[in-house]
Amino acid sequence: MWKLFASDLKMLARNRQSLFWVLFFPLMFTFIFGLFFGKNTNLGTIAVINKSDSQIATGLVSALNQSNIFKIQSEDNLNTARDEIKKSTISAVVYIPSKFGNLPVDPAKQVEIIYDPGSQLYSSLSGVVGQYLTAVNYQIQNSKPIFSTVLEPVNNRKLTYFDFVLAGVLGLAIMNSSIIGIGVNLAKYREDKILKRITTTPVKSWKFILAEVLSRLVVNFLQIVIILLVGKYLFDAHIYGNVFIIVPVALVGAFLFQSIGFIVASFSKTADAAQGMAQAIAIPMMFLAGVFFPIDSLPKWLYTAVQYLPLAPLLRILRGVMLDGSSPFLVPKNSIILVSWIIVALLISIYKFKLSDE
Repeated sequence: MWKLFASDLKMLARNRQSLFWVLFFPLMFTFIFGLFFGKNTNLGTIAVINKSDSQIATGLVSALNQSNIFKIQSEDNLNTARDEIKKSTISAVVYIPSKFGNLPVDPAKQVEIIYDPGSQLYSSLSGVVGQYLTAVNYQIQNSKPIFSTVLEPVNNRKLTYFDFVLAGVLGLAIMNSSIIGIGVNLAKYREDKILKRITTTPVKSWKFILAEVLSRLVVNFLQIVIILLVGKYLFDAHIYGNVFIIVPVALVGAFLFQSIGFIVASFSKTADAAQGMAQAIAIPMMFLAGVFFPIDSLPKWLYTAVQYLPLAPLLRILRGVMLDGSSPFLVPKNSIILVSWIIVALLISIYKFKLSDE
C-alpha cells in the first residue's frame, strides 16, 4: 500500500498542470480578497474639496482621514472632481462650501456628497460625515441625545471581512480539489481501463483506495498550510484558533469531500462526465454554503435548506475555531451534520464504487 501511496504522490507531483490549479485556484481567491479586504486596505478613493477655513470643516476632514476606510485625495475644482467620478477614478466627492462651520451659523450649513450610485462606498461615507456633524450639532446646541446605543462586543478580538472569507476559501479549496480530484481522476482511470487492470493484480482494492485517499490528503494538507500562511503573513489575517486544531478539522472536511468524489466516480463513465457532475455539486455550495457571506442573511426558506449542505457545517466549525478559538464541538449540531454526511457518503461509495466497473 505504501508503494502505491508513494506512486500516487509522484503522479500528482508530475502532473504539474493539475497541481498548479489545485494550489493556485484557492490562492487566487485569497489574493483577491486579501488585496481588497486585507491589511492597509480601504473601501475606495474619495476627493475632499474644502473651501472653508473653519475649525468644524478642518475637523471633518480630519475625521475622514482618521476613519482609515477611505483613500483621501485633495481637489480644488468641483467640476474636475465630478469628471473623475464619471471616469471611475474616484468614487465620491465631499464638498465643503465656503464659510461652512463659521459661527454664528452662516447660510452655508450643508456638506455636499457627490457619489457614483454604482459604488457602495457612499453609504459608509455618509455615515462617517453624518456621525461627525451630529456630534458637532449637539456640541453647538449644548445638548445631549436622549436615546443612544451601547456597543458591547462578545469579545475583544479584532476581526475583518477578510478573516471571514479566509475560512471560506479554505473550505472551498479542499472541497474543489477533493471532489474534482478524486472524481475526475478515478473516472479517467476507469475510462482508460486502469481500474480493471488493477483487479487482475495481487493488489487488494482497499489498499489502492486508501493509497489514493492518503495521497490526496497530503495535497489537501499543503493547500491548508499555504492558504493559512499567505492569509496570516501576507494579509495580516486574524487567526485566534490553534493551528493544530484547524488543520485536522479541515482534513476531516477533505475526507468528506473525497468520499463525495468517490460517489462522482461511481456514477461517471468518463472523465468529462465526472468533471461536469463534480462542478454541479461544488458550484452551488460555493455560493450557498457561506464561503463569501453569512448564510443567515439568505431568505429563511433557503437558509433552512442550505444550512445542511456538506460545506456549510464545515465552514461554521472552521470559523468557530479560526476566529473565536472555540472547540470544534462547541455547537454539536454542526458536528452531527458533518459526521452524518461522512457516514452517508461512505456508505454510498462502498455500495456503488467498484474497480471492475467499466
